Amino acid sequence: MDNTLGQPSPKAGPTCIEFDSNDLLVRMDVTIPCDAKAVSPVVESVITLVKSMECAAGNEFEIETGLREALSNAIRHGCRDDRGRMVQCAVACDQSRGVLIVVRDPGNGFDPASVASPLSGENVFSHHGRGIYLINQLMDQVTFARGGTEIRMRKG
Repeated sequence: MDNTLGQPSPKAGPTCIEFDSNDLLVRMDVTIPCDAKAVSPVVESVITLVKSMECAAGNEFEIETGLREALSNAIRHGCRDDRGRMVQCAVACDQSRGVLIVVRDPGNGFDPASVASPLSGENVFSHHGRGIYLINQLMDQVTFARGGTEIRMRKG
């Protein structure tokens, strides 16, 4: 049985975000406008949830940073800073698996394998391009779905 999270706005695209778990303790889903100012309140709410449920105790920094990067990427690249578009974020707490987070944007997607490493060549001096690298380093599991318009992250 799948649990579904999220009710996107009509502009946001698909109708739900799914977690393949029967043991979800807490679910939170939000749809936020394409506005960098919307990121911090969502991140703060998620960290409050994580702390209260103790489903990833001691991993708050990693969750905060990974989520902040994913939301920022969705706004900048998925929505292309178009304030008329929306980003979905769903969070669940699973005592055996930790925190499950999904961020979905209405963009055209991308191929995660095509993202250059920020650790090589001229990329070391770039002012951007580190978000996906950081997410992969900080989270226990990261997958992309829906052609790169959705990132799924888990931290236990």
